[in-house]
Amino acid sequence: MPELPEVETTVRGLARYLDGARLARVELRRADLRRPFPVDLVQVLTGATVTGMGRRAKYGLIHTDRGQTMVFHLGMSGRWRIEPEELGPHDHMVLETASGHVLALCDPRRFGSVDLVQTDSLEQWPQFAAMGPEPLGEALTARHLKAALAGRSAAIKLMLLDQRIVAGLGNIYVCEALFRAGIAPDKAAGRVSGPALERLVPAIKAVIAEAIEAGGSTLRDYAQPDGQLGYFSKQFDVYDRTGQPCTRCGHEVARFAQGGRSTWHCPKCQK
Repeated sequence: MPELPEVETTVRGLARYLDGARLARVELRRADLRRPFPVDLVQVLTGATVTGMGRRAKYGLIHTDRGQTMVFHLGMSGRWRIEPEELGPHDHMVLETASGHVLALCDPRRFGSVDLVQTDSLEQWPQFAAMGPEPLGEALTARHLKAALAGRSAAIKLMLLDQRIVAGLGNIYVCEALFRAGIAPDKAAGRVSGPALERLVPAIKAVIAEAIEAGGSTLRDYAQPDGQLGYFSKQFDVYDRTGQPCTRCGHEVARFAQGGRSTWHCPKCQK
């Protein structure tokens, strides 16, 4: 699944073609993705001018001069294709700008979504209303984590995946951040010490920033809008490295199931 860095990279790639552009054509090539497209999507977007681009957690935002924002989620396999030579069977939505640029939302597994939300009500939109702070924002601090995790017996990794604690973190980058901070992923969240949380916050910020700089992580389906792959996967310390030597101590990286997902860690470095 594309995580926050992949969505941020996608938004930045789209902005080069969409920011300030007028949408001359909007085509829906099927009725739904994970759920139906908004019934007035084509009417609202056709002729609208894109006034800005943004991201909240793992959602991309396309703001328009009609007071509405198109919110997209890439699901498990979604990505935007810029200037495709031809449209394929998995290109389910097409945007064409007045200057002739064509962008296609491709989602083979159709777990993504597209919504229309009043721009001035985005913070109150149900999917956003209960979200925690952004990983790269000033609101994510050790103090915030200490308060949010106090008394929690659930594992620290599972708590970091809870969007109410921190918005946008996913499996890949939580595994990597916990490794950098030297925290065992199965440690009870409420028992993570203050000094460990002080290490964890900059680790989260650094991992996310480095992944964005590298264009995200290409594992299976993800590619940037221009077709380039994300290269942060070349820098993984623990994720998907079962049995390989820890980059810090040389001990074998271990994998175990946690909350229905795979967790990778170094049993020696992470306590």
